[in-house]
Amino acid sequence: MRLTFLGGAGTVTGSKFLVEAGGRRILVDCGLFQGLKDLRLRNWERLPVAATAIDAVVLTHAHLDHTGYLPLLIRQGFAGPVYSTASTKDLCDILLPDSGFLQEKDAEFANRHSYSRHKPALPLYTEDDARAALRRLQPLAFHKPHDIGGGASIVFRRAGHILGAASVALVAEGKRVVFSGDIGRYGDPMMPDPETVDAADYLLVESTYGDRLHAKTDPEVELARIVSRTVGRGGTVVIPAFAVGRAQHLMFHLERLKRAGELQNVPVFLDSPMAADASDVFCRNAEDHRLSATDCQRACALARYVRGTDESKALTQNPMPKVIISASGMATGGRVLHHLKRHAPDPRCTILFAGFQAAGTRGASMVAGAASVRIHGEDIPVAAEVQNLSMLSAHADQDELLRWLRQFKTPPRRTFITHGESHAAEALAARIAADLGWRCHVPQHLESLELS
Repeated sequence: MRLTFLGGAGTVTGSKFLVEAGGRRILVDCGLFQGLKDLRLRNWERLPVAATAIDAVVLTHAHLDHTGYLPLLIRQGFAGPVYSTASTKDLCDILLPDSGFLQEKDAEFANRHSYSRHKPALPLYTEDDARAALRRLQPLAFHKPHDIGGGASIVFRRAGHILGAASVALVAEGKRVVFSGDIGRYGDPMMPDPETVDAADYLLVESTYGDRLHAKTDPEVELARIVSRTVGRGGTVVIPAFAVGRAQHLMFHLERLKRAGELQNVPVFLDSPMAADASDVFCRNAEDHRLSATDCQRACALARYVRGTDESKALTQNPMPKVIISASGMATGGRVLHHLKRHAPDPRCTILFAGFQAAGTRGASMVAGAASVRIHGEDIPVAAEVQNLSMLSAHADQDELLRWLRQFKTPPRRTFITHGESHAAEALAARIAADLGWRCHVPQHLESLELS
């Protein structure tokens, strides 16, 4: 058996892990690289293995850093099945076409305003490419072994994180390789706790927050303080939020605050058609989250949904104090960029992030205190207050990752620390070695090794 790290090594994006066993090639996750330019350029490079030579893809969850390369893989000739949980498929039905649509729109905008160095600017893939990819998805149930050919099987177990997220146990050639996917939080009010995986010959574990701990502060208390403070000075709170997961969590907390008598007169807008659709999927898949039907409907009905482009433009210009939730979560694209151009220069406003900001993203720059950020070819000054409620992250922190790992009855032969920036991966490897005594390795991009 051979394992090759085609992405998600030394970075928190682009997860792609190739397993060669039993004469077959299985790709676990198929994500886009995001953030730093050098990483984004990898999306345009051909994979070192031909797409036609890959037999199957297995997805841990729907976020684009785990699924967003799939339309391109299929355009390059991949013709096999794509396995996921049912909720992951439902979310991919929304996320992937939207990704293609936004890339087409971004290329069109760049060409119209001549701010791209490429003449013409081209999308990585189109909405049609994404819709073609969706036809390959085959939903599978949690907890049951599924034969995927060549003597290999997989089992999905709940990972928390977002709707439908899973850890994957792949068994082939008599070896059991476990892929953590993205591990969620324990005690999250909306998502289930990560389920126990108690055995693996080899383990790949994510390390997004491998070098830090989440604040213990109640997120609703902080959210209420920030919104009240901003509205009190006549400003708007702009929240860049992932359309899947973060947007629904934010609406849940804001609805609870309003029901408790706080923020009563503060209007909340959800300016993301994809987030609106994802909220519908969330309420339809009650088996994959903790909320009752009533609580789910209350949360998803909190915001005024903004779907049309003209309505979004009008919202951007509206001076009324308010909360705007809009994708993307790290301010890498989408409608939130127009809200940032309008509100970031205004010292009365607040730009509120709600989770991890990958290196090289506008979100990371703003959280680090950048005086300006470049949007659509312009340098936009940042005079607004900038905050990050990291405790709203859907990723387990270092202690929570160790809690999940301690459930293994015996140590894996080797543990690979993936899906994290280098300093986070190294810190988690050191903590695992110190606390558990496990043999760890932090792989490099494109590293390939035999699992004997």
